[in-house]
Amino acid sequence: MTATPARAVIDLDVTGPTISRHLYGHFAEHLGRCIYGGFWVGEDSPIPNEGGIRLDVVEALRALRIPNLRWPGGCFADEYHWRDGVGPRDQRPQMVNTHWGDVVENNHFGTHEFMALCELLGADPYISGNVGSGTVREMSEWVEYLTRDGESPMANLRRENGRDEPWRVPFWGLGNEPWGCGGNLRAEAYADLARQYATYCRDQSGNTLYRIAAGASDDDYAWTEALMKTISCLSCGNEPRNYFQGVSFHYYTVPGPWARKGSATEFDTDAYYTTMVKARKVEEIIRGHAAVMDVYDPQKTVGLVLDEWGTWWDVEPGTHPGFLYQQNTLRDALVASVHFDAFHRHADRLAMANIAQTVNVLQAMILTDPDSGALVLTPTYHVFAMNAGHHDAASLAVHLYAPDARREVGITSLETLSISASTKGETALVSVTNLDAEEPAAVVLDLRGRSVTGHSARILTAAKLQDHNTATEPDTVAVRDHDGVRPDDGAFGHGLRIELPPHSYATVELTLAD
Repeated sequence: MTATPARAVIDLDVTGPTISRHLYGHFAEHLGRCIYGGFWVGEDSPIPNEGGIRLDVVEALRALRIPNLRWPGGCFADEYHWRDGVGPRDQRPQMVNTHWGDVVENNHFGTHEFMALCELLGADPYISGNVGSGTVREMSEWVEYLTRDGESPMANLRRENGRDEPWRVPFWGLGNEPWGCGGNLRAEAYADLARQYATYCRDQSGNTLYRIAAGASDDDYAWTEALMKTISCLSCGNEPRNYFQGVSFHYYTVPGPWARKGSATEFDTDAYYTTMVKARKVEEIIRGHAAVMDVYDPQKTVGLVLDEWGTWWDVEPGTHPGFLYQQNTLRDALVASVHFDAFHRHADRLAMANIAQTVNVLQAMILTDPDSGALVLTPTYHVFAMNAGHHDAASLAVHLYAPDARREVGITSLETLSISASTKGETALVSVTNLDAEEPAAVVLDLRGRSVTGHSARILTAAKLQDHNTATEPDTVAVRDHDGVRPDDGAFGHGLRIELPPHSYATVELTLAD
C-alpha cells in the first residue's frame, strides 16, 4: 500500500469547460459481427427486433445514454457507396468487404436502417462519407438525400424509398484514415480534398453539419498542422475558414507490435503495466494535437475529435482473423477509465470521442453469442455506465498529490492513480482509478467551496485482472456499491477518504448544498 494516502483537492465552486456528452460516443463499422449479428438480425429473426434491429442491444445502449454513433466505418467507409444501401432490400446489389474478411455483404443494413437505429437509440448520427473511392457528387447527394426538405432529386428519391421527412444529421466525416486505408494520401493532398468535399456537403433545410476532416494516426502532429494551415486565415484575425469544424485523430492502445498484439485474456502483470503506460499516453497525444491547433485557432473554434480509440488485441482463438473479435477484461475497463479522465481534462478542445467498437469488435460494449443469441455486457460497458453523470457537466480541476502512487515500467514511471471530477446542478461526480495491480490505495478527497451533504459510491473490480464476462458467467466483473468511503477529519473543508482495492475503478457521487 502507498506510504501515505494520496490527496486530491477539488474546488467544487470553480468550474471549467463543459464535458461534452459526445466524448462518450460510439463507433459501428461493417466489420465482423458488429452490424450483422450485432445491431442487425433481420425482420425474420427469432431474436426480438424492430424492423430487423436487435432490441436488447438497443435497450442496453440506451441505458448508457449513448450520445452519437459513427457509421459505416472506418476503412469500410471509403469503399461504401450509399446508393447500394437504399431501396427495397431484395433489390440491393451485393458488395465485397475487402478490408474486413473479404466477405460478401447484401447491403440490407443501409442508410434507412442506420437512421432508424439512431432514432431507437436516441443518438445523433455521425456519418463517414467516402473520399477514398467515391466522388464529390456522391457525397453531396448523400447529404441531400438525408437532410433536404421540399422538392429535389435526392429528397424525392428518399420519399420513393419510404421516408417523407428529412432526418437531422449533425456530424459528417470527410473520409477516414486517408493516410492509410482511405487512399494512402499525403497530408497536403488530403487537406485540399477535405476543403473540396466540405464545400459540397451543404447545410440543407435547417440542418447544420459539423464537418470533421479525417486526421492523424497517433502523434502525427504534422498531419494536424497541414489541416489547420489549409483553413487558417491570418487576415481574419486567425479565425479559421469554415470548411470543416472538427479535425480527427486515431489512437489505439496496442502495447506490442501489430503482428503480435497479445491475448485479450491471457497476459501477465508486466503486460498489464505496459498496457497502462500506452493507455496513459493518450493524454500526451491529445495535448500535442491541441497545441498545434492552438497556433492556428487560439479561440478554439475547431474541435479535436478522437473518433477511434480503444484496445486492440489478437482475435479470440477459432474466430475469423478479419472480424477482430476479442474478449474484454477488467484491464480493458481500466484503459477506458484513464482515457475518460484525460478527456475530461481537455474538454476545452476535445469535442468528441468514439470507442472502437460498440458490438462484437475490438473493445466492445456488448458481445453477442452467435449460437445462443445471448447478450453479454463487458467490463468496459460498466465504465461508460458509471461515468454517465459526467455528460454535459462542468469539469472540475483536481489537484492530486500522490508521490507514492507510482510503478516503474521499463524506463517509464507510471502514475497508478487517475482521477477526474465534474459538477452539474446540486451534484458532483468524482471518478478515481487505482492502476496498481497488487496494492490497494487510499485517496482523501479534499472538497472545498461548496457544502457536501451526502455521498454514495460504486466500484468496479474483480479478483483477477484477466477476469471477464461470458454468457454463462455474465457478472464476473460487475458494478457494486462501495462502502469504503468515510469522512476524513484531517482535510480542510469537507473531506472523504476512499479506499481502493488493487486494479479498481470507483465513482463517488456527491450531493451539494445550494
